[in-house]
Amino acid sequence: MKDKIFGVLQRIGRSFMLPIAVLPVAGLLLGIGSSFTNETTIATYRLGTILGEGTILHGLLVIMSKAGSAIFDNLPIIFAIGVAIGMAKAEKEVAALSAAIAFFVMNVSISAVLEVTGKILPDGSISPDVLEGTIASVCGIQTLQMGVFGGIIVGLGVAALHNRFHKILLPNALSFFGGSRFVPIISTLVYVFVGILLYFVWPPVQNAIFALGGLVTGTGYLGTLIFGIVKRALIPFGLHHVFYLPFWQTAVGGTMMVDGNLIQGGQNIFFAQLASPDVVHFSADATRYFSGEFIFMIFGLPGAALAMYRQAKPEHRKTAGGLLLSAALTCMLTGITEPIEFSFLFVAPVLFAVQVILAGSAYMIAHILNIAVGLTFSGGFLDLLLFGILQGNAKTSWLRIIPAGIIYFLLYYFIFSFLIKRFNLKTPGREDSGEGTKLYTKADVNEKKNAGKRAASKGQESSERERMIAEGLGGKDNISDVDCCATRLRCTVLDSDKVREDVLKRTGASGVIKRGRAVQIIYGPNVTVIKANFEEYLKNGAGLEEDAGTLRRLYSPFTGKAYPISAAADTAFAEKMMGDGYLVEPEKGEAVAPEDGRVKFVFPAKHAVGMKTKDGIEYLLHIGIDTVKLDGKGFEVFVRDGDTVKKAIC
Repeated sequence: MKDKIFGVLQRIGRSFMLPIAVLPVAGLLLGIGSSFTNETTIATYRLGTILGEGTILHGLLVIMSKAGSAIFDNLPIIFAIGVAIGMAKAEKEVAALSAAIAFFVMNVSISAVLEVTGKILPDGSISPDVLEGTIASVCGIQTLQMGVFGGIIVGLGVAALHNRFHKILLPNALSFFGGSRFVPIISTLVYVFVGILLYFVWPPVQNAIFALGGLVTGTGYLGTLIFGIVKRALIPFGLHHVFYLPFWQTAVGGTMMVDGNLIQGGQNIFFAQLASPDVVHFSADATRYFSGEFIFMIFGLPGAALAMYRQAKPEHRKTAGGLLLSAALTCMLTGITEPIEFSFLFVAPVLFAVQVILAGSAYMIAHILNIAVGLTFSGGFLDLLLFGILQGNAKTSWLRIIPAGIIYFLLYYFIFSFLIKRFNLKTPGREDSGEGTKLYTKADVNEKKNAGKRAASKGQESSERERMIAEGLGGKDNISDVDCCATRLRCTVLDSDKVREDVLKRTGASGVIKRGRAVQIIYGPNVTVIKANFEEYLKNGAGLEEDAGTLRRLYSPFTGKAYPISAAADTAFAEKMMGDGYLVEPEKGEAVAPEDGRVKFVFPAKHAVGMKTKDGIEYLLHIGIDTVKLDGKGFEVFVRDGDTVKKAIC
């Protein structure tokens, strides 16, 4: 049950990433537009001649600001469509259209019930006995104020209907409406009744959400600390999106009246205040769910990177320095922390525990210091520039980030340095002799391409990495679903026992997280490209044989699981120095002839046999790694040089 819940949460979390991904560009438009049309900013920097009201640039900036606001104002339908796409297993475009239709149908149904019950008057106004903030205009429809929860309800429900009915077969007379065409039909019918049901169900749910938001807000600085610790602790499991989204986008993160409108969620409150000309100082109670990120992302984690560099072995320091510098700059500029965090998460979990505590406390410190800097995606310098520096210290108190950040830089540096040295932790550059220095979240593995064709009709080359990912997940037939978030390839498999973590790590992954049928493979920010290549491989290349003139079927000499030769622990075989082949993990201690032919030689150590088929193809059967050192002990051979053998199928 625990693994099933994890799998569902993983799918929900990754489905949130598509709508969340649009927020940075919306924030960019709103941030730049609002900053440079603000009268105080224009006066402070004496930009009235080029940005003053009536200038061309002023008009353009107003348009940019309104374009950004349009996205934040319509997040419910964006989430409805995005979640449906993320949760649908096939024909995602059908799920998207069905979600849009269901969203309108649901809200119109709610609006109709509100009219029937007298909550909305004939002239379109709201009845005086309706509590303020409980009814809102969504895409021009007067409906219940559900925020992004309304979109998520639609997205999840439509995706479930889509996955259930997109292949339905109807009687011949109705066959035109079968298959994917049935999904928008059933979604429309279902969400008429969902809208009616929500009229009765949502008000008490909304009251509970408001109460929860009040409880969170009422815990003050302690609540901020707990929020920060939990959010960072969920990073390895990829469930942090599920956790923080309600605080950012719903009443769980608090409510506030801005320009006469009830705004729900910390991020929404900040951007509503950003667009308002009347705000003197942004609300630190709203931004406490993200302002602290600037402290540990721009200052703290780079301090950890410096500590790992200084503690690297002299012979590895140059290589480790280049990798850690790249990761630190990524963290400082964009707020993407995985390249640094996952470089020590799997090799030194104690350091990640320290990171969780320090990062969690940074949220609380920012709240205490009344720092109110917003963000769209993560707490890097780009967001700090747009939503802190350009807004002015009077509105954001952004200057307080600098002294706090310096303190955190020193804390990270000295604590990491002490722990690495004291416990001899194998951070980048401290690997044992013979191991290569690498920063695990950089997918910098050499992507060797197969020399052969996928198929004569395709004439395409397949990536070695994509092939190994498929093998590591138990083969194409074992893969149920593929998606990704910002840094992880998120897959669902049919049989988790077939997953080979060692093979997946050879593809350049920094780590593999497996919970039941849910598998997360951590690659870093370029995971979207890996996902696209992998999906293309599964669609066009996986399982296809090369030209029949260059390949032939070879039966296995063992009973067991087969893997690509690149998964071998011996580099001589993994890099195909001995030629191409495959690897078998045997279940029984016996090997048989994989083909009719003649034994060319038996090694004196009995660990390897060479043979040649009638048509001249030579094979080497090699058992184990470094088994030559056994000098024949444990082996019994039943053939000699020159013997003729017949194929025996395992």
